[in-house]
Parts: sequence; C-alpha cells; structure tokens
Amino acid sequence: MGVSLSTARYLAPASFAYDFALQQYGLWSSPNMQDIHDANLSFFSPQPYFIGAFFFPQQIFQLAWLYKLWALNPSNPSQKKDLEQIVRYVPYYVLGNVCIGTWMFFWNSSQLKIADIFVTLNTTSQLYYVFTQLEPMDTRNWNSILTHVVAKSFAGIGVLDLLHNTSVAFYKDQAPSTLVKVATGLGFAGLASVSDWIFGGCLVWDLVGLSVGQLSYDKAWSQLLGAFAVGTGAIVGARNYFKPPYVAREDQDYVMAAQDEVDDRV
Repeated sequence: MGVSLSTARYLAPASFAYDFALQQYGLWSSPNMQDIHDANLSFFSPQPYFIGAFFFPQQIFQLAWLYKLWALNPSNPSQKKDLEQIVRYVPYYVLGNVCIGTWMFFWNSSQLKIADIFVTLNTTSQLYYVFTQLEPMDTRNWNSILTHVVAKSFAGIGVLDLLHNTSVAFYKDQAPSTLVKVATGLGFAGLASVSDWIFGGCLVWDLVGLSVGQLSYDKAWSQLLGAFAVGTGAIVGARNYFKPPYVAREDQDYVMAAQDEVDDRV
C-alpha cells in the first residue's frame, strides 16, 4: 500500500479535514457523541474528557506533520529520506482519518455494531504499521519524531476506541468477567513490553481514562485498572531504560561509515 508524493500531499490534508469536520459535527449535533456515550455504558467506558484532552494536542502534531509533508524538498538528499518515511505512513493515516470520521455517523445514530467495524479497521491498521512498518525513531531528527508521534498516538488512542466501542456494542451494562480482567492485564503488559515512551505513554493514558471512567460504576474494577496503569508504566519505563528503541543520527552515520569501510576492504 503506497502513494506518490504528489498524491500524498493532497490526500493527507483532505483526510484530516474530513475527520476534523465530522468530529466537530459529532460534538455539536443532537444527540452528540457524549450523549451516546452516556446512554451506552459498559466495563470499558472511559471518562470522555480523557479522549477530548488527547484529541487537541494530537491535532497540533498532525498539522505540524502535514506541514512537513509539503515543506520538505525531495531534491535535498537528507530531506528526501525523511519525506519517504512520511509518505509511507500516509495511506495508513488517510485510512485512519476516514475510518474515525465515518465512525462518528454510526456512533451518533446508535448503530454501535456497525461503528465497531470502522474502529476495528482503524486500530488494527495503525498497530500493524507501528509494529511492522515504522522505522526506528531518530532522536536528533524532528521529522522522524513527528512521524512517530502521529503514528503512535493514532494507534494508542485507537486501542482505547476499540475497547470502548466493542464493549458497549456487545456487552452493554455488563460488569467485567474474570477473563476480561486477566486479558486486560496481560494485553496491556504485552503491548507495554514492546513499546517506546510515545506509544507506552498512550497506553497508560488509556488505562487512566478507563479507571476514572469506571469509578462511578465499579470501584473495584476502577482500582484494578489504575493498578494496570501503574504496572504498564513500570514495564514501559524498564523496557526503555534497558533497551531504548531509538537511534540518533550520529549512530546511523557511524554504522554507514563502518559499512563503507568494510566495502572498501572487500
């Protein structure tokens, strides 16, 4: 799945505008997104303000990333490599915006099972890209950092969206079973063990949002989710301390120079 630079430069901002416009419609329509949330509760219903608080800074990072998509010069060798990484993510970015924008229509019409299809497609595609296609982040390269923040924040909030929509679509007004509790703990621990600070931070945010959201309905479950948040944060911290998943430009230059030296000897 790939697109040309010229196509990417129009598709990406168009998809951003589509999603942003529909989310605003969803916020101000009647019933609005929170009305549907309040009428459909389950064991993965988060505090809705946590989603809103995540949404605003995420839009700022996306706008900066979209600016880089247009501003970087493909004729400049160093910028060309950064631009290639940005363009590779564009199809997944566009898919995510289209899915979440379209999701709003079905959510606001209380067709939660259909809405779940779009949430599932978005979350699985974003996780696939983050864990199988995204190159290691260069900590000295703002363009690389932006791509990682945008991709991983999309995937991170997607995890919460998937848990939330699936639970209310199929398990409305139900308490979490023992299997759900065990699977939640193991699932977040497993993701945390392979996450950097960006995606790992999103996972902790998801769990805190869920914990606060469940406080009024199931205090014991809320406390367990809070404990999962602490444990997830500890795993992410340990993983990144002992095995940082980043590279710096000087590391890349050193590796390339060493490889050139080997090639010259051969």
